[in-house]
Amino acid sequence: MTEEKQESPYKGKTGLRRLLNAFGYSLSGFSSAFRHEDAFRQEVMFAIVLIPLALWLPVPGTGGLGRALMIASVLLVLIVELLNSAIEATVDRISLENHRLAKRAKDIGSAAVFVSLVNVVVVWALVLAG
Repeated sequence: MTEEKQESPYKGKTGLRRLLNAFGYSLSGFSSAFRHEDAFRQEVMFAIVLIPLALWLPVPGTGGLGRALMIASVLLVLIVELLNSAIEATVDRISLENHRLAKRAKDIGSAAVFVSLVNVVVVWALVLAG
């Protein structure tokens, strides 16, 4: 007896329909993260301050590359936080019981966010120090 693979009914979509669906899922993901995740809201506020600051501050001798690195480092925090939030939601969906593997998954996701925040500090310090 062979077991059939179950796949999402949305996997068959191609072309423009797939792109439109993906865009809608992304907007839904942003909205959900903003509504339900305090850390994501805080990091969005952090980005709202830092991205314009990166465009305004005098950046010595790097042209646009320094500004691009500064902005990319801030956006990376948002990316990592979204992935961390997805991991946490998945772990909680599976079980709300305290389990060492659930704790490990959540702690590793949190560590990834921390590393991305340290990255912002390092990149900004190096770029601004020239």
